[in-house]
Amino acid sequence: MASTRVAFPTRNSLCGTETTPLASLLPREHSRRGRRLLRNRSATVTMSVSPIPQTHLQVQASKKLDIPIMVNSCLGKMGKAVIKAAESAGLDLIPMSFGHAKEAGKTVEVCGKEIKVHGPSDRESVLASVFREHPNMIVVDYTVPDAVNSNAELYCNVGVPFVIGTTGGDRDRLYKTVEDSNVYAVISPQMGKQVVAFLAAMEIMAEQFPGAFSGYSLKVMESHQSSKLDTSGTAKAVISCFKKLGASFDMDQIQMIRDPEQQMEMVGVPEEHLSGHAFHLYHLSSPDETVSFEFQHNVCGRSIYAEGTVDAVLFLAKKIQQKTDQRIYNMIDVLREGSMR
Repeated sequence: MASTRVAFPTRNSLCGTETTPLASLLPREHSRRGRRLLRNRSATVTMSVSPIPQTHLQVQASKKLDIPIMVNSCLGKMGKAVIKAAESAGLDLIPMSFGHAKEAGKTVEVCGKEIKVHGPSDRESVLASVFREHPNMIVVDYTVPDAVNSNAELYCNVGVPFVIGTTGGDRDRLYKTVEDSNVYAVISPQMGKQVVAFLAAMEIMAEQFPGAFSGYSLKVMESHQSSKLDTSGTAKAVISCFKKLGASFDMDQIQMIRDPEQQMEMVGVPEEHLSGHAFHLYHLSSPDETVSFEFQHNVCGRSIYAEGTVDAVLFLAKKIQQKTDQRIYNMIDVLREGSMR
């Protein structure tokens, strides 16, 4: 029996905990067979990466950059993480944000900065006013799936460039809205730099070796904090690549883990990261089950996405300054240009 393992990245590299065998991350009915495969494995290849330390980012941010950013949903966990990363990188934080109606009118402190929150009723007039005051501003959007399309329409109506990492919504409608408005934007369901590199590699493999996994079956497990309502956009992107490579799979077969007890016991998520993590496992098996491949990437916390978001802001500011013809970008565009700190 032959079996190959590739992990991007392993849990020990990101969280400082012991390595967990991949078989333990498989659904229960597959765990015994998974452990047997691991015992018989003839070759193991492991690739791991870690987020850039905050101290390194602070060294780079020796002076303020003339790039004002407005972070919407600033009270959310991702909003707070982005504000922290933006401050470390030297971006100029606009002290305003959009939130729920119940938050409207409040002034909140986030990472030592006072930010006034506006509700849905006056957000277009507020955004237009802020844009007149800061004509080179960029909006960062990490809200909820249901707000993706209405928020994009708002930004496009006012003409404000934006970076959106929120998943869900009608993606076709989202892209059409931006295309019709001619606004600059980075749209990506995945902002983690190292995960983006993995996605880029998957796309290259799918393009250059279509059908390489013809006949193989695919099993997918993704675990995220219970507050994540939709299926992982990253998982969908990876699955699309595997399907181009010939693997058989329907999107409704994705095993979504949102229960904290299952996440700790079955998946191996550290308890301190139950409120913010992304553990993905892709398991391929040959028709006769004599060959298997496993791809895994585990992320604890949100700093990896926040740092990638800042890179996207810097990238987009450069494209706006250059007045490029292309207006819509994704994180793979950012990666290919080498715009990673």
